[in-house]
Amino acid sequence: MSPLRTTQNRKALWLAGGLLLASALLLLLGASVGSTGFESVRAMASDAQALQIVREIRLPRTAGAWLAGALLGLAGAVAQGLFRNPLADPYLLGSASGASLGVALAMALFGVSPLATHWVARIGLTGAAFVGAVLAVLLTLLLAKGVQHTLRLLLAGVIVGVVLGALSSLILLMTPDIMQAMQSFMLGSTAFVGWSACAVMAGVLALCVLAAWMMSHVLDGLALGEATAQSLGLQLPQMRAALVAVLALATGTAVAQTGLIAFVGLAAPHLVRSVVKTTHGRLIVLASLMGAVLLAAADILARWLIAPQELPVGVLTAVLGGGYLLWLMHRSSGRGGGL
Repeated sequence: MSPLRTTQNRKALWLAGGLLLASALLLLLGASVGSTGFESVRAMASDAQALQIVREIRLPRTAGAWLAGALLGLAGAVAQGLFRNPLADPYLLGSASGASLGVALAMALFGVSPLATHWVARIGLTGAAFVGAVLAVLLTLLLAKGVQHTLRLLLAGVIVGVVLGALSSLILLMTPDIMQAMQSFMLGSTAFVGWSACAVMAGVLALCVLAAWMMSHVLDGLALGEATAQSLGLQLPQMRAALVAVLALATGTAVAQTGLIAFVGLAAPHLVRSVVKTTHGRLIVLASLMGAVLLAAADILARWLIAPQELPVGVLTAVLGGGYLLWLMHRSSGRGGGL
């Protein structure tokens, strides 16, 4: 093994260890941040209500933010490898617009508000968002006539996103009473994540990481060019379809539980590549950990900045992620290169 590869492997291990340590610290910090401050943590031993706040609200919310960020980081790494585009994000195939349309339809037809605490209402909105995201991806595949042509798939995703976004806006105009409730979903929030949602996201994350890791050699081949990938004997149509399914499942699950959270899936792979140059097999795992840390940290920051009120976590990730990418573009243009 060459010294350069040994160094990169060591960097990857150090990065993974650092991200896992940061995840543990964020989980502890997330249990301490809330409208009642650190008092709930200090009073857990003697106050049943304080224990319930930490165990049933703060911990699942922090764990849910971590899991949703991991799903988006994974989806971002898959999307950028699949489309060979560093600006590709998990919502590229229209899943975000489809989820928004599903939630808007559910609210308009059934009068369900995301502020409702009844578990049936939450499952209804979650299911509508997931179904909408998956149907949007299927519509993109139908318009693109499969996954054989990457450019056609990309354009179809943009078209589906624009059209479904327009339909969501039309529903909001026709039923303005749901506009405030819909805003919570559009801006992203982890406030409604419970242990059941964490269990669903954990199961989907394990499945998607395993599937993406097993197909990571396809992404490595595509990075060398489509002709080279075909010359290596890779079954590109079948593998592309499987990777699109992983992308859709990971994105749809995260969006269904937390709403639309921007830039996490786009920025996480960039942050990993800025530290270590590695194969897609390791990039997928590291991008998942990076996305998890990013969203968990953003969620804690959103709860703490203006406590006892809180900022929408999607707004915070958009501001911080957009600022980071602008800085990255400025640095790259100064060097005469690209992202």
